[in-house]
Amino acid sequence: MRTGVWVPTSAHTELLPVDRHAALVHATALTHRRGEHLVFVADSAAAVLGLPRITAWPSVVRHLVNRRGVSGSAVLRPLLGRPTEYLVVNGVRVSTPARTVVDLARHGTLEDAVTAADYCLRHVLCTPVELNAELALVPAGAPGRARARTVVELADGLSMSPGESFSRVLMFRHRIPKPRLQMTFTDDAGHVGDADFWWEGVVGEFDGQTKYRIPPGASHEEAGKVLWAEKKREDRLRRLAEVARWVWADLKRPERLLAILADKGIVPERNSTWIDLGRRSGPV
Repeated sequence: MRTGVWVPTSAHTELLPVDRHAALVHATALTHRRGEHLVFVADSAAAVLGLPRITAWPSVVRHLVNRRGVSGSAVLRPLLGRPTEYLVVNGVRVSTPARTVVDLARHGTLEDAVTAADYCLRHVLCTPVELNAELALVPAGAPGRARARTVVELADGLSMSPGESFSRVLMFRHRIPKPRLQMTFTDDAGHVGDADFWWEGVVGEFDGQTKYRIPPGASHEEAGKVLWAEKKREDRLRRLAEVARWVWADLKRPERLLAILADKGIVPERNSTWIDLGRRSGPV
């Protein structure tokens, strides 16, 4: 991992990408002469906190500095910013969840920051009030502040997975009408389910790998029962509304998502009505 810090190859291979980056952060803290005093931020704090992301994890580790001129290395990079409160997670100092989200927004992508923000709200790692308070501490005109404001406005704890968060960012960027999240449906037989996205008359569903909750190691018979239950759920849902479904590959090529939604009558608006920021010109 770093000079003098090893992880068995078999264990490293089995780690999820987020855990691999977290391991790199821990190894950096162990090998740095002031490792116990470093406060890791942005991507590095996100990994230690277990926050999901859309893009690949970086190969560098970032720590907070409050003055210019601090040199970095091939792996350890300084990030200039104001001092922050921190948490100690497994012996490593990391920025708070709210500060981590704002830093991700200012120095990373909208997709990664919204995904992290949704996760933090869903798991009560921070609150909307804390996100707004952290945003308020960023000076007007500071680099990345506008994107951070967008992230805080878009963040929603009802978004249940990275795929759903990524979907919402693409909808926002392409001026798709803002959907309601986790809309509950019932019929004469009772509760049908909660739809990921809802527009009047149209349900939107992101199908992730864990969508059908097939237990690890399930037999073909057990998996078949889960899939059959999902088919019956969708049949009931289709009697109540049009259903648009998409998968991860469709998010990687947004024109596919737009075509899937357009087929059900959901098309871009002339002006975005998600938030006031959506009416300004230029990319976010």
